[in-house]
Amino acid sequence: MHNMVTSLNILLAEDNLADARLVKEVMREGKFLATLHHVEDGVEAMAFLRRQAPYQDKPRPDLLLLDLNMPRKDGWEVLDDIRADADLSGLPVIIMTTSDVHSDVQRAYDRHANCFLTKPVELEDFIRMITLLKDFWLTAVRLPPA
Repeated sequence: MHNMVTSLNILLAEDNLADARLVKEVMREGKFLATLHHVEDGVEAMAFLRRQAPYQDKPRPDLLLLDLNMPRKDGWEVLDDIRADADLSGLPVIIMTTSDVHSDVQRAYDRHANCFLTKPVELEDFIRMITLLKDFWLTAVRLPPA
């Protein structure tokens, strides 16, 4: 039986601060047992996942929300790094991006992303998507132990 008392740790790798704030808001309002950690680019994301400075005291995430278009190291490189790393390869990765290009969707699944979401332009649609994501991934889905 899945233990609902356990708080999940979610890493959001997102350079758009407005989108990141919105994700945080929706998560908080949903009063969910999840801690949202936020980094702004792929270099920070990999340091967080590998618990390198300044993230050595951070918990290992149960789930990664990954934007594709980020500075320094983009989401594609992060996804490749994760899937090539024996310690991280099983981490569930949800791509959350502005792209709705079919080739990007195909490329993401070819690289073993667990889910591909296109960020809606309209605010209420974006909120609905984050709420659905939260309800599905944090309630229905059984995640691997971190």
